[in-house]
Amino acid sequence: MIDITQELFSGKVYEGDTPPSFTRVKSLERGDGYSLTDVTLCAHNGTHLDAPAHFIRGGKTIEQISLFRLCGKCSVARIGSLDFSRLPARLLVKGVFSLSAEQAEKIAAQCLLFGCEAQSVGDAAVHRILLSAEIAVLEGLDLSQAAEGEYGLFALPAKLGGADGAPVRAVLTEEQDGIAFTAAEFENRRQK
Repeated sequence: MIDITQELFSGKVYEGDTPPSFTRVKSLERGDGYSLTDVTLCAHNGTHLDAPAHFIRGGKTIEQISLFRLCGKCSVARIGSLDFSRLPARLLVKGVFSLSAEQAEKIAAQCLLFGCEAQSVGDAAVHRILLSAEIAVLEGLDLSQAAEGEYGLFALPAKLGGADGAPVRAVLTEEQDGIAFTAAEFENRRQK
């Protein structure tokens, strides 16, 4: 597995968003019987998923997004190497860039999910094009350890009922259909 998630507290924050922080409410080191942490953050910090409600009045909120869009075969590519007339269902793009409205229209017509390393795929118009088509918009990825190619993707958001976005733990697998291990294969891989 390749973890393509930014660490939340040291990760990137879009200008104007509340940076993530935490407070140790209870601590074993201070003599408490357990550790307990309170967290404050913007739903769009670090690696996160935008829900249609982020830019579309009455749009779906994060818990209403189909999990089918967020798991399955995906392609990792650079924007310059893409043939916008033939895009995969789930596309993750390396590098920091901003989509044009024309590119967003082509993605909206062909993809289930679009992900990028930037904290934002583009301006409000680009967001509206993608989110009105209910494209899963995955932002703030760390694709530094992923070569261009085909993978399995798991990108599940925290289930924040009614929210316009949520943090995501996103991973790629070399098995394009995801993870389908037998119990023996799992035990063998776990020991490595």
